[in-house]
Amino acid sequence: MPHTRRAFLGTIPLAAAAQQQSSEPPIPIGNRRELFLDRTLLASLSGTADLRLATPIDAGPALHFDKPWEGAFSAYTTILHDAAKGLYRMYYRGSPGAGEDGNSGEATCYAESDDGKTWRKPAFDQYEVRNTKTNNVLLANRPPYSHNFTPFLDLRPNVPATERYKAMAGVHKTGLMAFVSPDGTHWKPLRDTPVFPPPKDFSLDSQNIAFWSQAEQKYVLYYRSWKRINGTNYRWVSRATSDDFLHWTPGEQMSYGDAPPEHLYTNQTSPYFRAPHIYIGICARFMPGRQVLTAAQAAELNVDPKYFQDCSDAVLVTSRGGNQYTRTFMDAFLRPGLGLENWVSRSNYPALNLVQTSPSTMSFYVNRNYGQPTAYLRRYELRLDGLASIHAGYAGGEAITKPLQIAGNKLELNFATSAAGSVRIELQDVAGKPLPGYELSNAPELIGDEIAREYRWKSAQPIDQPVRIRFVLKDADIFAFRASS
Repeated sequence: MPHTRRAFLGTIPLAAAAQQQSSEPPIPIGNRRELFLDRTLLASLSGTADLRLATPIDAGPALHFDKPWEGAFSAYTTILHDAAKGLYRMYYRGSPGAGEDGNSGEATCYAESDDGKTWRKPAFDQYEVRNTKTNNVLLANRPPYSHNFTPFLDLRPNVPATERYKAMAGVHKTGLMAFVSPDGTHWKPLRDTPVFPPPKDFSLDSQNIAFWSQAEQKYVLYYRSWKRINGTNYRWVSRATSDDFLHWTPGEQMSYGDAPPEHLYTNQTSPYFRAPHIYIGICARFMPGRQVLTAAQAAELNVDPKYFQDCSDAVLVTSRGGNQYTRTFMDAFLRPGLGLENWVSRSNYPALNLVQTSPSTMSFYVNRNYGQPTAYLRRYELRLDGLASIHAGYAGGEAITKPLQIAGNKLELNFATSAAGSVRIELQDVAGKPLPGYELSNAPELIGDEIAREYRWKSAQPIDQPVRIRFVLKDADIFAFRASS
């Protein structure tokens, strides 16, 4: 049977209440883009309609960790798209050999690209490593901060030019040190002491991620923590916030709702660049003790002796702020795939951030062949907004939203149909009654595959009230929509 990638917890019940007057206030979405990654906006799904997880397209190797100061244990990669400079910037830990977290052999390395596909390693002369000062190293000889140095482009209004780039780095013994840079390549500490103090437990021991949230109007920090459930310690995620990047609230553990607990080694939470009120996390799901390779197979691949007794893949989580993650899908977003070299400990860890790499596609990046001389970074592609979709098969299906406060009387759709498929849309009042001019009988049949198609009704009146949107699909997917005037 083919592998299905449908939503965790099944479809929404076909309750008549979904089309009755709602006691909850309408959700104000205005003109913002909304993606179908969770059930936040959905009241019902019927027929063959369901939420479906996308399958990433393998785009091949992006960067090999082949410098003497990089090597088998290069990891914790961050990708930034600096559109103002026309550059994609890559930051990652260089670590030729295994060792204690934050050891002196680690360095923060850098690569850049004009398109996010072909990368180069510029030569700097900032730090001497491995007996040379001509290298692509941006931070070295300052343990433990090269262990998990994680930058972001600060989008806070009026941020000083000297602090346009910021980063967090540190381990549980030190807490997190803040670094700043005017250009993304020359870094210095924001102050001499950590901005996030050492936690009481063994936290911070992987990539810890901060960014300015436009939606919440504050800095947020998602960091590695631990949680004990039914006698088992799970690698968990906690969150703190700050108004100034210097003073942080006490950490609060994230909730995953009803999803069963799993080890999420890295969380990679970041605002989606086309809908920043939605945070996307392509996480490393770690399966401790789940061994695939024999000792002989590991030796043949030249895997470090300590790094083949576990395996990992990537999963998708989302959040709309606060301490709540949503795990709509429990299926793997990216499997380890063919070949034993990626069924080893700590391989398949995703880099931080999705970035647009063509007018219709975006990319994310994944560490492969971890703990091996062949370690490298691989690129995967998705259509814009195409992490998941409302999907219906040939027999057809429908999705009806909760009451929404939209701005405008037309929609922009990111959708795809088969040659025989279609999409039609009806607008209803909060009680489920079609609005005059927006009935299904007035709704044109949409056929094709487009990132942004304008949808207009044949005879539509201005909208001055909350609405429900009824999507009627046949062999089709809807990835995202937004209202416009």
